[in-house]
Amino acid sequence: MAYDRFAAICKPLHYPLLMNKRNCVLLAASSWITGFVDMIPFLDVVSHYSFCGSNEINHFFCDPNALLKLSCSDTQNFKILVLSEGGFIAVMPFLFTLSSYAFIITALMKITSSEGRRKAFSTCSSHLTVVVLFYGTIICIYMSPSSTFSLEQDKIFAILYTVLIPMLNPLIYSMRNQDVKNALRNLMFRKQYKKKQVSNMTI
Repeated sequence: MAYDRFAAICKPLHYPLLMNKRNCVLLAASSWITGFVDMIPFLDVVSHYSFCGSNEINHFFCDPNALLKLSCSDTQNFKILVLSEGGFIAVMPFLFTLSSYAFIITALMKITSSEGRRKAFSTCSSHLTVVVLFYGTIICIYMSPSSTFSLEQDKIFAILYTVLIPMLNPLIYSMRNQDVKNALRNLMFRKQYKKKQVSNMTI
């Protein structure tokens, strides 16, 4: 999405060429493949650990942090792997996204018309909101020091990035649609009008 917005705003004349069907498939496939390949070292490390005591994970899904709490083995190598891999898989794409938006903001500053600037920025604001929410919660969970780790806090953040943010995605992206904005505006004004009518009747 960051590359799509970059191509649309910074290279508008080349957009159909840069974001053709082949490139879209390659971008989507590379994201999926990277995600699957990234999990292989973690699965390999965890498979060599010994687990003792309770087999109940204090989480609503099999989160690595909660799983490691049940291990009797030394989990230091897993923590080192998380920090090194996290820097590549989480931080690098986040920095790439931010750098794309740096180019976009630079291009927006060159637009002389305030209306044109507002329209161009509105195409990016929804994606940027989702990116900050998602990456912010992921970095807070997996890149924070173990001394500040709390399973209860981890569960709250996990709910944010697995349930709440995906639920907000359609709402955030649909706010760009003028019909949706008008429908929400009409709904809010209708409620206010009804409240006024009720208060006038009671007086």
